[in-house]
Amino acid sequence: MSVADKTEKKSGGLGETVSVIVQALILALVIRTFLFQPFSIPSGSMRPTLLEGDYLFVTKWAYGYSRYSLPFGLDLFSGRIWSSEPKRGDVVVFKFPPNPSIDYIKRVVGLPGDHIQMKDGQLFINGVAVPREKVGQIDNPDVTEVDRPVDVYRETLPNGVSYDTLDLSPNSIGDNTREFVVPPGHYFMMGDNRDNSSDSRFTVGYVPDENLVGRANMIFFSIANEASPLEVWEWPSSLRLSRLFHFIN
Repeated sequence: MSVADKTEKKSGGLGETVSVIVQALILALVIRTFLFQPFSIPSGSMRPTLLEGDYLFVTKWAYGYSRYSLPFGLDLFSGRIWSSEPKRGDVVVFKFPPNPSIDYIKRVVGLPGDHIQMKDGQLFINGVAVPREKVGQIDNPDVTEVDRPVDVYRETLPNGVSYDTLDLSPNSIGDNTREFVVPPGHYFMMGDNRDNSSDSRFTVGYVPDENLVGRANMIFFSIANEASPLEVWEWPSSLRLSRLFHFIN
């Protein structure tokens, strides 16, 4: 084999490798933009449903696509295309309205036109109290983030969706609010950790339809104690096996 043949073969092999890498990156970008996007949970606002250290798959097509479905939020179009409305009780990733560079995750409790209010810790939708039943206590700091038993209440929304909420304090600032009227094209979001959630009752406000990123569907990995998934030596003591591939309610 001549030197030219060897050089051509080496160049061809390098070109094929680069081509495979480029194709893989394009495929990953397409999947992330239009199908699934991974997210991690950085705070305790959705406890007990979601814990810090949970890693989720979010379906991007659930509500259609907006500029925030695109990499870097490219402003190529306004509004949503192929849109579909969230349902009450959906756990949704969205862009923080005051600063769209930040991702938030909360539960949809109010749809456009709804009247939302908290009275003595109970959620009211359009003047009707959402059924709220005490189902017990959790005495596990990994779930509650506090070193004491915490009351757990199960709410059932008008469409039948049920989920658990924590009651860290019986008289917190968010237990009694004014009545909020959700504007057209907006949603009212709340965290399941009602006494430790910055949501539509406070700084988040009403969330525009355009800010929705996708619906959180499944926890594919979960690790406690602020450990990184890459720290495999921490897995024996920190991996939450019961939460792996757990569907989100």
